[in-house]
Amino acid sequence: MLANIYAAFGLVFDPYVLAVIFGSSMFGLFMGAIPGLSATMAVALLVPVTFFMPPVPAVAAMVSATAMAIFSGDIPGCLLRIPGTPSSAAYTDEAYAMTKKGQGEIALGASLVFSAVGGLFGTFVLILAAPALAELALKFSSFEYFWLVLMGLTCAIFIASDNPLKGFVSLFIGMFIASVGMGNPAGVPRFTFDNPDLLSGVSLVPLMVGMFAMSEVLRYAVSKDRAMTIPDGKVGNVFKGMWALTVKYPKSILRGSVLGTLVGILPGAGADIAAWMSYAMSKKMSKEPEKFGTGHPEGIVESGAANNSALAGAWIPALVFGIPGDSITAIVIGVLYMKNLSPGPMIFVENPVSMYAIFIVFILANLLMLPLGYWCIKVSKRILGVPRNLLMPLILLFCIVGSYATNNSVSDVGIMLVFGLLAYLMEENGFPVAPAVLGVVLGGMLEEHFVTSMIKADGEFLAFFSRPIAGTLGVVTILLWLLPLVMRGLRKKPAIA
Repeated sequence: MLANIYAAFGLVFDPYVLAVIFGSSMFGLFMGAIPGLSATMAVALLVPVTFFMPPVPAVAAMVSATAMAIFSGDIPGCLLRIPGTPSSAAYTDEAYAMTKKGQGEIALGASLVFSAVGGLFGTFVLILAAPALAELALKFSSFEYFWLVLMGLTCAIFIASDNPLKGFVSLFIGMFIASVGMGNPAGVPRFTFDNPDLLSGVSLVPLMVGMFAMSEVLRYAVSKDRAMTIPDGKVGNVFKGMWALTVKYPKSILRGSVLGTLVGILPGAGADIAAWMSYAMSKKMSKEPEKFGTGHPEGIVESGAANNSALAGAWIPALVFGIPGDSITAIVIGVLYMKNLSPGPMIFVENPVSMYAIFIVFILANLLMLPLGYWCIKVSKRILGVPRNLLMPLILLFCIVGSYATNNSVSDVGIMLVFGLLAYLMEENGFPVAPAVLGVVLGGMLEEHFVTSMIKADGEFLAFFSRPIAGTLGVVTILLWLLPLVMRGLRKKPAIA
């Protein structure tokens, strides 16, 4: 074993592999920081390059680019209220509120430091418990997934705290969008209006770019607001105050890291769902829930840790069973097969040196995130000094290019523009955008698992509680629904007395 670990260190610390890690990290930072150019897109663009690489640098390129892109997606969210990646969307408003209060360096520092902490936590779980945790995830059937998705949708309502009714409306708009196309259990075209481009559904990346980036461009065009309300447009030392946050929120860091890893292990979940669920849980468990949405770092600390821990978690079922934990590992599995590293239980026996090398790359990428992330923030903060009338056309250009690049389709640019207008109108009328986005992400999964489960159960709804894990998830979800009513009742009792 020690000989294999020693050989793995020799592979990773080869100058060529280190150069690949550095170059991929810089590429990932750029891709994540530009709205519309997601971590998944970064990995997809790296695939042709990896054709010419040996196995370890090929996988190292993907690990490094992914970790950096997930973090750097927080930067435009904090500075401009435009998340660079879907996983940053859950706490974009929180980070932007901190920036407007002159606390941008705290928000960016929390994103950077606790992304690295969460990533390292997920990596150690990957190293120590991959086979056992992947076996647990494999026990999940459609019943368990139905309740898990329903729990995620419940979290969307928690995020929309100001007006739950408007949160419900926003959620159902998202679920309606998710129902477009043929991606349903019956394979029947729905709401396509005879448009062949809609048969495969609404593409998520153009939709995200439109709802978060294009809507901001429209808001600027209407308001003519050329100044950002940030004190002298500077971001200070991002590491200052991070130890104080660590001491103040140790439970949040641990909770976010654990939840992110567990959600990442579940096939099809990924960092974006981990971030949404972690932010909602942070708000529910917080001693100061009323401060959320006003520029409070607690949610950023927990969600940031969940983001990157989910990345490592997603590799557990991918490596051990060949089941992708998210869209990124789905691409990676193809590369592993291409490099003769066939995923499965025997991969640790047949390729132990390569596996140890991948683990070392995970650790190195998360440690490298601190200096490179700091540099990226220092460069990105100059965005604050750019006049808005120059910045917004550039953002519009990136929106169009990012939307088109997803599928090389002009119709995706149209989708981006339509949903940008929809998000602008929703926010102008007090409807939160976040639940709609979560409805889009989870709506299709909810329908698929519900229909599959009903077929298995022959229409008997009690079967949803017949399995131990499904029954537990079902009870927890129902308790989450009842919790606000119970809390309201408890608050009213002292007033009556």
